[in-house]
Amino acid sequence: MRGQAEPPWCAAIHGRRRFGASASIAVACNFVLRLVLPKGSLEKATLELFAQADLTVNRSSSVDYSATIDDPRIDEVRILRPQEIPRYVAEGMFDVGVTGRDWITETASDVVSLGEMHYSKATPRPIRMVVAVAGDSPVHDVSDLPHGVRVSTEYPATTRRFFESHGIDADIRLSYGATEAKVPDIVDCIVEITETGRALRAAGLRVIGEVLQSYTELIANPAAAADPDKRHAMEQIKTLLDGTLEARKQVLVKLNVAEANLETVIELLPSLKSPTVSQLYRDGGFAVEAVVPKAQMNILIPALSDAGATGIIELPIAKIVP
Repeated sequence: MRGQAEPPWCAAIHGRRRFGASASIAVACNFVLRLVLPKGSLEKATLELFAQADLTVNRSSSVDYSATIDDPRIDEVRILRPQEIPRYVAEGMFDVGVTGRDWITETASDVVSLGEMHYSKATPRPIRMVVAVAGDSPVHDVSDLPHGVRVSTEYPATTRRFFESHGIDADIRLSYGATEAKVPDIVDCIVEITETGRALRAAGLRVIGEVLQSYTELIANPAAAADPDKRHAMEQIKTLLDGTLEARKQVLVKLNVAEANLETVIELLPSLKSPTVSQLYRDGGFAVEAVVPKAQMNILIPALSDAGATGIIELPIAKIVP
């Protein structure tokens, strides 16, 4: 980081200190990145992800917009509204940022996507941008909406393009929040994002169409992404984040099993790769370990026990990098 002494592996890269080939670490220390992260609904989930990826974001308080990450690849961190992030990254104010596909589409920003990251405020599912009407509305499809339909949304550009694609001349009205409360007295329908649909149902609304699906994405400034050293640093950061997200879906299972039951137990394991099998001391059977989907553990552990496995241990995993 700026103003700090170089870590020893950076010096190794620059040729001022030599390590063995197995000890050197390739970090693009001369090409540090300016990073912007989202504030608001994605803030907590994003900071948790970065912390689990060993990229802990440090700031003086929860309302501080400036932060640091103790990593030689990251020079500056800002925390700003996700609506603004695509434009700031496109304009080169930041090299790399985290935001949603919904805001990239809304702002029509020229950014490079480094890939989706399957997490959001509450679930790993994408958010959906939908068209919703009152539950008792006679309208059941977007094509049923008339010209001049009043639409409230926080995404006016995306909404306008969507209705134009359906041949509908809509009266688009920018919403500054509480969008679902404006049907039917103020507008005829809304275009809003939803993750679970709970808020829309609670407001008595019914979905009649989908505009798009949006995952969180890691995006880059085109010029920064074209720089080989900066791009390499970006990809290393993405490797940590992807490895953490993948690890959330898997666990490590370790168990012991007698030779007579080994094949049966192996057949039960839906492992990421072939299980590791080691013979125990003095013909004590075998130790088996495998990475398996966490969602299946409620079924798998009883089945393994029934098949003769003993000493079954389920362990969390920090990262999985293929």
